[in-house]
Amino acid sequence: MALKVIGAGFGRTGTSSLKLALERLGFGPCYHMSEALLYPGRLDLWMKAADGAPDWDAIFEGYQATVDWPAASYWRELADYYADAKVILSTRDPEKWFASTQETILSPQMWGMMEGTAFGDMAAKTINGLFDHKIHDRDTLIRVFKEHEAAVKAAIAPERLLVFEAKEGWAPLCAFLDVAVPDEPYPRVNSKEELQAFNALLDSDVGRAMMAGEGMPTEMMAKLFGK
Repeated sequence: MALKVIGAGFGRTGTSSLKLALERLGFGPCYHMSEALLYPGRLDLWMKAADGAPDWDAIFEGYQATVDWPAASYWRELADYYADAKVILSTRDPEKWFASTQETILSPQMWGMMEGTAFGDMAAKTINGLFDHKIHDRDTLIRVFKEHEAAVKAAIAPERLLVFEAKEGWAPLCAFLDVAVPDEPYPRVNSKEELQAFNALLDSDVGRAMMAGEGMPTEMMAKLFGK
C-alpha cells in the first residue's frame, strides 16, 4: 500500500487532530509519532532511516497517510518516493508553536525521560538535529520552523500542496482530497494537558519499555485504542 497523503508539518501543528481527520475521511490508518512507540521494532526502522538507509515500504506498510515527526523530517524524500501522494503542510502561528513545544514534546521534562533510550536516540537524530541540537532556543526554533515551511512551499507544486491550519476545519481539507465534508466537528485532540498525561505514562515501567523499543503491551493497547 503506497502513501496517499504526506504530512510535512512539524509536531504541535495539529498533527494528532489531522491524523484522526484523515482516518475519518478514508485515508487511514495514518502514521504518527505515537505509532513508533506503540509497536516493537519501529524505532529501529527510523534509526536506519536517520543513518541514510530508509526502508519506506517497511516503515509505512499498511498505512495510507503519515503526519507528524519523524516522517515530517523526511518530507522531501517521501514526496519523491511516493510521487502520487498529496502533501499537507500543517501550520500555526510560530510563536504559539514554539511555546507549545516547550510545554510538551520538546520540554526539558520530556527529553530528560527520553535520554539514554532508543526513543531518545531516534528523536535526537530525526528531530533534534533539525534545530542544531538547540531545542530550547526560541530564535533557532522559530527560524527553522519558518525556513522549513518556505522550503516545502517552494518544492511542492501548488496543486499537490495544502497549507492547512486546524482552525480551518473540514472544508479546505475535504476540497483538497476531493471527499465529502463529514457531518461532525473537526477533531480537536492532543491538547497540552492530554500530552502531559501521556508524558506521565512514559514515566512508568510501561513507558520506559515503550521508549526502549518494546512497544505497548497488547492488552493495554486494546484497552486504550481498541487495537
